[in-house]
Amino acid sequence: QVQLVESGGGLVQAGGSLRLSCAASGRTFSSYAMYWFRQAPGKEREFVAAISRSATSTYYADSVKGRFTISRDFAKNTVSLQMNSLKPEDTAVYYCAADERTISASRTQYQYWGRGTQVTVSS
Repeated sequence: QVQLVESGGGLVQAGGSLRLSCAASGRTFSSYAMYWFRQAPGKEREFVAAISRSATSTYYADSVKGRFTISRDFAKNTVSLQMNSLKPEDTAVYYCAADERTISASRTQYQYWGRGTQVTVSS
């Protein structure tokens, strides 16, 4: 079992920055590829970013590429999402996910999820 708790969401103006964190507890943090997803009101949950178990590979949705950066800290068992140049369309609940399988942004299910943190970008 892995427990995931997101933090760092809030209200920011367009063009601003936020840094989300996801604290993982339970089994060995390095056993999991880590992901960020988001869900805007009335829309389906969508992939945002992923980082491999060893942190050697990262993947991003086209909509955030060049603006968002995913990273992980093995000493603190956290994964972070640095979000720069935020846009109103980035407004969503952001979820952290973990999965022991090889990193993939296209799975239909992931093993563990956090409860999410709200990000609101005003225009």
